Amino acid sequence: MSAFDELMAFQRQTEALAQVGGRLGWDQETVMPEGAAGQRAEEIGALEGVLHSRRTDPRLDGWLKAAKAPDAAGEAQLRLIRRSHARTMKVPAKLAEEIATVMSLAQGVWAEHRAKEDVAGFLPTLRRVVELKRQEGAALAAGGDPYDALVDDYEPGMTGAAIAAMFDAMRPRLVRLREKVLGAAAPKGVVGVFPAEAQLALSRELATVFGYDWSRGRVDLAVHPFSSGSGHDVRITTRVSETDPFNCFYSTIHEVGHAAYEQGIDAAYALTPVGQGVSMGVHESQSRSYENQLGRSRAFTGWLFGRMREVFGAFGIADAEGFYRAVNRVHPGYIRTEADEVHYNLHIMMRFDLERALIRGELDVADLEAAWNERFRADFGVAVDKPSNGMLQDVHWSCGLFGYFPTYTLGNVYAGCLVKALRGDLPGLDGQMADGDVTAATGWLRERLQRHGGLYEPRDVVRRACGFEPSEGPLLDYLEAKFGAIYGV
Repeated sequence: MSAFDELMAFQRQTEALAQVGGRLGWDQETVMPEGAAGQRAEEIGALEGVLHSRRTDPRLDGWLKAAKAPDAAGEAQLRLIRRSHARTMKVPAKLAEEIATVMSLAQGVWAEHRAKEDVAGFLPTLRRVVELKRQEGAALAAGGDPYDALVDDYEPGMTGAAIAAMFDAMRPRLVRLREKVLGAAAPKGVVGVFPAEAQLALSRELATVFGYDWSRGRVDLAVHPFSSGSGHDVRITTRVSETDPFNCFYSTIHEVGHAAYEQGIDAAYALTPVGQGVSMGVHESQSRSYENQLGRSRAFTGWLFGRMREVFGAFGIADAEGFYRAVNRVHPGYIRTEADEVHYNLHIMMRFDLERALIRGELDVADLEAAWNERFRADFGVAVDKPSNGMLQDVHWSCGLFGYFPTYTLGNVYAGCLVKALRGDLPGLDGQMADGDVTAATGWLRERLQRHGGLYEPRDVVRRACGFEPSEGPLLDYLEAKFGAIYGV
């Protein structure tokens, strides 16, 4: 075997073990018995120790120096392995294992105290999480900005300064649009009770419509919906509120966007570094385009209105146009995952500023709730009424996912670019979506972007798909045109 072949055989085993770790996390969030939390944390920590050992194996240096890539895909494999190896070597094995163990336990602590609206009870755990992530960020940054080092784990090449500049460019137009829309008459929402089993059945139908391959996946319930896995085992979760069916339907479509990306990657890349989504920003571009630009479009909601009438009967909306307006209703709610497209990025901007300050040591964990509540009132004009609607609403910080939040807005920016290009290439798309057929759009995304996995760098794969350099302009133009028309502003 050549050095390249030996390296890839070793890497394939590492990737397989990482997938096992992901499955442990999926199990923990869906079906694991409550009493298993402590043991599961130990299991995850032990597996992380094994993975860290493999990623720092002394043989990697020799293989990487001697390996000759046979093609462009091989070059990408070497690039990604070098990057992972370099990052892992900077983090002490004991720290990596402790992070994995503590984050696993912290998720359960967060869920417990979120249910009790108990910020004080969660703070000691969050303080430990932040301490560990500061240590990791410092080790990775090697004298640079620790927050940049954490962001780079989710969006390679991106920095806090670049994110802040993008957000500064977006904020004025978003705030102006928000003020105009909230000053206009709000459309009527849906009313009634929508039985859980019927919602789940229709959500499965929606997953199928958007191309989810059930032979390589499944759907389960979770407090915080997510997608897990890659290749031939890609699982999604959703949640149900019997008075808010859109929560279930659009959470499902969103997670199918993530899953379709992983399922759509060239099968030849399975269990290799290239065989998974290239970044969380690109991943979010798929979930957000599926959920919003396609799933909340006038054409597709017209079809969904008919299916909901067939399944649930009357629910307070007279026609497809009223339903389209209800689906896209703008309101300054507390919850990020339920936020409309106008408000969503403002939620992310707030979280970005807070978590960046936490990692840099500019904000103490003890002051986080007050900082959150003050910023929320300033940005949304509403006082936070309870912690589960405030700093306890998201799972991310308990999991140690610092640097993840800004990729949601970056994904929206990429989605704006991709759908602009997609619609330019598919002039008959609305007619097809009105019949519940989104295959032209999902097929375009699979061919132009998803199949490549990690073959290209994040911005490069978006640029190649679109034919132009990605920027926030197309997203903001889309939002102003869509909501300006709905609200007549």
